Amino acid sequence: MKKDTKASRPHFFTSNEVSSHNTTSDIWVSFLGHVYDLTKLVEEHSGDVLLKPIIDVAGLDISHWFDPRTHDIRHHIDPVTHCLLPYTPHGRFIHVSPPFPSSDFANDFGIPWWKDSKYKIGVLSKKIRTIRILNVLTLQDQIIEVCSEENMHEILERYLKYNKHASSYTWKYDGKVLDMEKTLEENGIRDDDADFDRLKMRDDSYLQSIMLYYNDDLTEA
Repeated sequence: MKKDTKASRPHFFTSNEVSSHNTTSDIWVSFLGHVYDLTKLVEEHSGDVLLKPIIDVAGLDISHWFDPRTHDIRHHIDPVTHCLLPYTPHGRFIHVSPPFPSSDFANDFGIPWWKDSKYKIGVLSKKIRTIRILNVLTLQDQIIEVCSEENMHEILERYLKYNKHASSYTWKYDGKVLDMEKTLEENGIRDDDADFDRLKMRDDSYLQSIMLYYNDDLTEA
């Protein structure tokens, strides 16, 4: 029986995917290699002035807000009070304590949002790749952006919006059938971006092409 690894694998996102969620009704951010959907947080604190720094960075990476060793807010020594305080140069935000005791600050929220796993939805790709997928049957030529960490099954999932029967095709590269459990690199489709940059060859015509061959069986779709 084929082992199902889907449940054990994280969902990978490109930085462009994160940046498309940049409104108060649909707000994502990334930090320290993960992606967070803060839409519910914004809804729960609607109207709170402490939301402004978060809304201002909707769709962006905010790793610089956090200490990578502790995964907590960065701190600094205040030059006036000489106390250790959260470092929030763009303004204090939700769940960050004020620099002085205040009866207005409710500290009964439990886990701060940046440590709350319920907001974490996936992993930010360390390297984005652009590939061409050519349907040999229909000659449909599609260029898509994928995460280098994704296996071919996950890339197929991305491609379904262009061809809902993508599972009914055999995926090949350079005449060889691809292992759908492996990544592009593991299938021998090397990342040539460094060479393209060095040679100033950014034309899409030089992209690696994955060929789709129809299996004549729609039962897989």
